[in-house]
Amino acid sequence: MTEPLAARIQVSPKVMVQELDGESVLLDVKSERYYGLDDVGTRMWQHLAERGDPATACARIVAEYGADEATVRRDLAELIGKLAAAGLVTVGDPIEDGGAAGQAP
Repeated sequence: MTEPLAARIQVSPKVMVQELDGESVLLDVKSERYYGLDDVGTRMWQHLAERGDPATACARIVAEYGADEATVRRDLAELIGKLAAAGLVTVGDPIEDGGAAGQAP
């Protein structure tokens, strides 16, 4: 399996998202199951959905929150794993250019 932070992430078309007060509810319309994300999880989701590039999402979260990069990488990889296990995202092929690592967010 491809390392989640080095792979293209694709949001499933069967997912509906509703944000409320900085948090999100994700609904899998096929299974009718829903999942909640706190404010940081919501920002991670937004960055992943926007570009599909975990490296960019990581860099942006580090910049936005002033958080430790290793912690963000771990938390983002865990979130991607949970989202993939629930069928909300697909972990695709490796990103050839290495994503946005080292680039400004």
